[in-house]
Amino acid sequence: MTDKNIAPFVKWAGGKRQLLPYIQEMMPKNYHNYYEPFVGGGAVLFHFTPQHAIINDINRALINTYKQIKYRVDELIDFLTEIDESIPTEHKQYYYKQREKFNDKIMKEEYDLELAALFIYLNKHCFNGLYRVNSKGLFNVPFNNSSAKSFNAENLSAVAKYLQKVTILEGDFELACRDASAGDFVFLDSPYAPLNDNSFEAYTKEGFDMQSHKRLAKLFEELTKRGCYCMLTNHNTEFIEDLYRDYLQRVITVKRYINSDANNRKGEEVIITNYNYG
Repeated sequence: MTDKNIAPFVKWAGGKRQLLPYIQEMMPKNYHNYYEPFVGGGAVLFHFTPQHAIINDINRALINTYKQIKYRVDELIDFLTEIDESIPTEHKQYYYKQREKFNDKIMKEEYDLELAALFIYLNKHCFNGLYRVNSKGLFNVPFNNSSAKSFNAENLSAVAKYLQKVTILEGDFELACRDASAGDFVFLDSPYAPLNDNSFEAYTKEGFDMQSHKRLAKLFEELTKRGCYCMLTNHNTEFIEDLYRDYLQRVITVKRYINSDANNRKGEEVIITNYNYG
């Protein structure tokens, strides 16, 4: 089932590449449909390439990029090639010009092919591959001083081919799961619960607060009652531990790449399931 020729087309904060061996070990052996309501960069999706997948995210710019790859990948590759070939020796000023163009399109709600190309370019050339926005929903991550190529054409084509059999949704996580039923597998890579007041957040201007985490825990319970296999990942905190105290929890030590203090780049994540595995 795994297609090793497909890799995520963007880097994403909170991506689950480190956890893939554990996720693989803990996944249900057989399931019907695969649901991922917080798809992000798709590390799990593209590693396992489930045959019947429904993916979702509230980040409109991200979902636009998935859709443009699915339906217009050749044109997208041409657009990205043009962007990369226009990069001058002094890249920094060019980066901020592209960021300004991206934000102008966001304000005008122009979710199109050009926005998708800018999204991929900015992800490659911004600090740590973060997607962070301000209170107005505008992308504000600084330049990373890289002149690397923004994309891999072969991989984008492979992603596009796989996405032909994937249903792509955009919106709230609850709506994304409304058709999930007994025997389906729901992978919930939710935004992180804060470790402290300075923890990274704001993938979208709406944010994901404590009430959202509580609402997600209720959905987890509802999906369990429907007979779905559910797996959820998050920081290993007392808050998360308490929300999911009735379910199986496995703590994993991981590296943190976003923390500016190299001494604090180790942490713990928890994988929670509503079923026995192994």
